[in-house]
Amino acid sequence: MLIIDTHCHASRNWFEPVETLLHVMDVDDVDHALLLQHRGTYNADYLFECGQRYPGRFKAAVQIDPNGSDQAGALTREAERGAGGVRLYVDADGSPQQPELWKRAGELGVAVSSQGPFDGFLTDAYKSLVASVPGTRVVIEHFGNAGHGHQPPYDKYRKLLELAELPNTTMKLHGLGEIADRPDILQPHYRVENIPPFVEMAVEAFSPNRLMWGSDFPPSAGREGYHNALEGIRSHPALSGGEDAAEVMGRTAARIFGFDAR
Repeated sequence: MLIIDTHCHASRNWFEPVETLLHVMDVDDVDHALLLQHRGTYNADYLFECGQRYPGRFKAAVQIDPNGSDQAGALTREAERGAGGVRLYVDADGSPQQPELWKRAGELGVAVSSQGPFDGFLTDAYKSLVASVPGTRVVIEHFGNAGHGHQPPYDKYRKLLELAELPNTTMKLHGLGEIADRPDILQPHYRVENIPPFVEMAVEAFSPNRLMWGSDFPPSAGREGYHNALEGIRSHPALSGGEDAAEVMGRTAARIFGFDAR
């Protein structure tokens, strides 16, 4: 099965060097990874260097300096360097922080990895933003940043999933530790508690071919660890193994971010 991790961080100054990520990828037979620039850093040289040093393993999702004088030009230059994605942020009211880049990303064939607060994704403004750029592939990160503490009937999450009505949207399913509780005492066998049915709901709304897995390495090490972040999605009953799991674990990401699907 092709496995692509769509949400990893590596750098010289924060988190871990890419060789640490390569180790855990190799242990779990992960083929490729998308390296996301972390907020506040706009020089993506290290991410592209990783791709050059380890051909075929990595693509970069860049960020563009919001204070730059030519942001569209900067994104164009990053696309020419081979960026697979650009991270763009919205505020709590759903308004984009760099509005001119959403359409430009689509024109350049660069997917938007969309980040923002949970409530921002629920707004009519955000839905209108995504609808206004039908040629741009928009990937909602982190289960829409839903977080913990949700109770049935999950009305807010159902509202977020209405974004699946827009054909240019996809969503990242991260490790279950992002939406469920880790036990106070860690038992010999891995388990998390109070898991809301967000994977099941996302599969129903988007279908597997519009969902993708992302580990959130290395922050995931403080939740369930890399292997469990992977296995919690790959083995989730909502995917029933087979073709559904193959879509979420690799094929969707290959199409959206341009990885080699062989």
